[in-house]
Amino acid sequence: SAMRHLPYFCRGEVVKGFGRGSKELGIPTANFSEEVVESFPSDIPTGIYYGWACVGNGDVLKMVLSIGWNPFYKNIKKSVEAHIIHTFNDDFYGEILSIVVLGYIRSERNFGSLEALISAIQEDIEEAKRQLDLPEHLKFKEDNFFHLPEGKTVNR
Repeated sequence: SAMRHLPYFCRGEVVKGFGRGSKELGIPTANFSEEVVESFPSDIPTGIYYGWACVGNGDVLKMVLSIGWNPFYKNIKKSVEAHIIHTFNDDFYGEILSIVVLGYIRSERNFGSLEALISAIQEDIEEAKRQLDLPEHLKFKEDNFFHLPEGKTVNR
């Protein structure tokens, strides 16, 4: 049922999350605002997805996306967090993040330890990299959606 919503195009401002991605997991994530999270289809299954992401007018890069409540952390609010498979030198809070979600990797689940969670995320990243190299996914990297008009900073 995840597939009928895909590809899903989304754009919004990067906001401060819980600060756990970088610090606890060593896997930084970009968090969308509550408004953007609420704009996602209400029946899109929670879980781990893959797709393409672009910060501002930067390069289009591979990403893994988590949609859900992060059972390991027992969140009360649903979150949408992108881990862009790239090393950034600086935070990009306040920047516009454009994403296209192309595929579903797995459902959300709880983990017995932080190590198990990190290991699962690393596997998700490898799966995303493999999937995004396929021609049917690669073509979205060139989508016009990723070209922000100069000075445009609002959701379209």
